[in-house]
Amino acid sequence: MADAILALPDEARVGELMRTPQEVMRLARMGASHQTRLSFMRAILRRVKREGWQVECTLWDVDEKGVGVGVYEARGPERTYSLIAYANDLPPEKRSDRVIATEWDATFALFDGVPTKADIDRLRGNVPKQEAGRCAASELVLSRANRSVRLFDHVADCLSQGRQPDVAEIDKVGYLMRTTAVYGNGKFGLADRDLYAAREEAGGPFRVELLAVWLIRTFTVDIVEHMARIRGGADAVPLDPEIRRRLGVGNSTGLGMAPFLVTHPALLNAWITARETALARVRALPAASSETINRFREQLDRAHAGLERWHTPDERQSERVCELAGDFDKLKTHLETGVLEGAEPWNELYLWAAANLTLEGQEAVCSLMIEPHGDLVDDLAGDMAADERQVFSIDGKMRVDVLAGLAARHFDWALATDFNLADQTARFWYVSEEKLEPRLGERHEEDGAELEQRLGIGREVARMMAVLEAEPAGTLLAEFLLRHPEHRHAARRVQLAAKLPYAEIHDNVLSATMMPIDMLRCKLAFFGASRFDPKSDRWVRITMFADAPFPDEIAEMDADDWAWPLFDEAQLR
Repeated sequence: MADAILALPDEARVGELMRTPQEVMRLARMGASHQTRLSFMRAILRRVKREGWQVECTLWDVDEKGVGVGVYEARGPERTYSLIAYANDLPPEKRSDRVIATEWDATFALFDGVPTKADIDRLRGNVPKQEAGRCAASELVLSRANRSVRLFDHVADCLSQGRQPDVAEIDKVGYLMRTTAVYGNGKFGLADRDLYAAREEAGGPFRVELLAVWLIRTFTVDIVEHMARIRGGADAVPLDPEIRRRLGVGNSTGLGMAPFLVTHPALLNAWITARETALARVRALPAASSETINRFREQLDRAHAGLERWHTPDERQSERVCELAGDFDKLKTHLETGVLEGAEPWNELYLWAAANLTLEGQEAVCSLMIEPHGDLVDDLAGDMAADERQVFSIDGKMRVDVLAGLAARHFDWALATDFNLADQTARFWYVSEEKLEPRLGERHEEDGAELEQRLGIGREVARMMAVLEAEPAGTLLAEFLLRHPEHRHAARRVQLAAKLPYAEIHDNVLSATMMPIDMLRCKLAFFGASRFDPKSDRWVRITMFADAPFPDEIAEMDADDWAWPLFDEAQLR
């Protein structure tokens, strides 16, 4: 088709094409989420590129055992952030990804500004202790990481002998180190988010945390090259940039992250609204240019080829990766029918995918459809922050019959659930006394249900509705809650759902069949994570920033074209 200046989508049509919460907020679909252009890693690198940030390693004091400190200054247009990395020589028997670990191969702090020697010395006595240490408001992020020992040693040995590591070995793992926690927002004395949320570069969700991870990625390469030089002396060589770029930062994430989506409803709504608006804008386009069609096809090829690097022994996820490969085959065949050359082509493609592909495939197609439309959707990345305090208050003037109507509309899934059945209340969420981390108990098999956190929002609403049945229709909510204060939480969530349609998960998070890993994947996809590798239904390993430019090359590279590996690179063996 001949290219022309295509009309922007009609705003009313965009509204019509927004997917409903009943479809989007089910855990099965949330657990099939993929990164998009709006994911936080991609948004921050777009800013770094646009604003011409400079990153420099200003201190490298690491000995022959790999013990010491490095400092990386990231200089933006208005301020500098510095990653302080403490390297350790950790005995193998002490290496653990569990939260109860007390030592790691490396620990990190993201410092607000440029640290002095006194700052580095102060943090040397605290950062390696992680939870047992204390930071100050000058520190924004605290993290730790362990080596992927087999790959780390393979890369160090190869480089020490003057040769490059095996790309196949690189792709099997995808990272030299994996973080086991990335803390921020006031934990352990760190700066509270309110202190920096107004900064443009830090105001979006998890911006400073992911800036720290991007810098940690550089440290993981620097430390392996350092060890190669120690082993090989003058024979050692650095990593080839094309191979280096295939390395990301690994992450092990467990139940501690899962409740976040329940306890931050306004933020969840902002994230989902932005993504769904982006998708609806694309679906509402009246036509597709040859440029966007070609871009879509290219990204599809790259995504398809990139599946070769998605390694997981998890049977469920491995099967889904195989199904996704089949979905991509179907999609390529369907594109030959000319579906993208007619009216509202992206909507037609979406409808076909919804009818013919798995959930994994459907969500991948949504990501691929958004990909070539940066000019149309990238502005939405600025709308993904939210202040939960602004929606916390309850409207006590509302009549209880109005509240009941809202509950029936927005919590129909919960009101259709029989919470008297044992399998519908099989789980309970609590916080461990030792680590102050969320945990999941088996209600009918374990003690401790009296310590349950109020995360079962559906059950809370159902309980409130059972009491409301006896209330006169004209009763004010304030009066009802004075007599039944135990239902304040449910009333607040009902009113919230009426204002923020994507604020609630439309599934019972207490049921025996609930998969916590679905919540983990949803959140991590918004971060921009890839290569989900579940280790159980409660924790997962992922890769961050794989294929992204490093600080020394971002000025010359496309900062946003790395979500899927380049097709020719994916074939490199």
